[in-house]
Amino acid sequence: MRNFKKFPKSIQKAVRYIYQDAPYEHLQEIQSLVNQAIEKRRKESKKI
Repeated sequence: MRNFKKFPKSIQKAVRYIYQDAPYEHLQEIQSLVNQAIEKRRKESKKI
C-alpha cells in the first residue's frame, strides 16, 4: 500500500477520524458507506 502521506488530505482526515474520534456505534455505518463508494467506483471503471 502507498505511504499514508501520499493520499489526499480528505482521506487522511477520514482515517484519522475513524482511528481517534468516531464513536463505536458509527463505525458500521462508516464502513458501509465507504464500501458502497468503492464498489460504485469499481463498477464505473469496468464500464469504460
